[in-house]
Amino acid sequence: MHLLITGANGFVGRNVCLVANRQGFLLTALSRHRDSHSTCAVANRIFADIETFVRLPFRGPPPDAIIHLAARAHETIRPTSAALSAFRSVNRDATLSLAQWAACSGVRRFVYVSSIGVNGNLTHPGLPINELSPAAPHEAYAISKHEAEIGLQGIASKTGLEVCIVRPPLVYGPGAPGNFRRLVRLVRARIPLPFGAVDNRRSFIYVENLADALVRCATHPAAANKTFVICDETVSTPQLLRMMAAAMDIPMRLFSIPMPVLRFPFVLTGRAHVLDKLTCNLEVDDSYIRRTLAWRPQFSMKEALTRTFSSW
Repeated sequence: MHLLITGANGFVGRNVCLVANRQGFLLTALSRHRDSHSTCAVANRIFADIETFVRLPFRGPPPDAIIHLAARAHETIRPTSAALSAFRSVNRDATLSLAQWAACSGVRRFVYVSSIGVNGNLTHPGLPINELSPAAPHEAYAISKHEAEIGLQGIASKTGLEVCIVRPPLVYGPGAPGNFRRLVRLVRARIPLPFGAVDNRRSFIYVENLADALVRCATHPAAANKTFVICDETVSTPQLLRMMAAAMDIPMRLFSIPMPVLRFPFVLTGRAHVLDKLTCNLEVDDSYIRRTLAWRPQFSMKEALTRTFSSW
């Protein structure tokens, strides 16, 4: 089976290529820039952005499926018109151009890696996000992802292209960017952290577990025209920090501060959203993908964190 991976040089893309490579798939890797660190064997490497790629002649038979990871990086930007325009150009418009190319070229399935942010940035206790949860995107990034999902479903209904949408929460693993890297720096600083009283539930997914699930979505018959939310484990922020410290074999000291006191300086400096990502609930119920695709994460969070910091 022939898979086309977009964003193949990215954090998730490199892992998808490695997992698909191990499983014996023929791969075409599409990325904007060359990656001197890539160790994945692929049949064809293409260096172009999406809008350029769809205008180029494709050498050989078209892929059976596309796993579309290329995107404007996740940033916390309020949905101003300028921010939305920048995200829409890549995350919506380029995605739909690629899907139209896929439908016209005879590609069977299009796996779109969206974001749990499509369903919002917090959950209430006992009410995790699942596939039936309403869309509630707040940030420009999530809005553009949601609009791409709607456009893809329209293309699927008109052309017969099978579309599978996957909404992951925070993805962690060796070299993870963004919020996980910031947590790593906090833990490595070995300073006492004021999160001992935080009692929340946040879902995460290890990058190799996500990569394995995406390959499954590209190949499993039951994934056609489905939307999945996904995670591997759900833990509190104090639990996560202690597990990270244990994996790094360094001490972790947490002390407790009442939430209103902890929150005050973040609100005062306009950075309440930073604290929310550490202290609010964002819980995912991924029982549907586990049941529908007979999928289970290959690595527990403890194993994944050990693997992460042994190669960081």
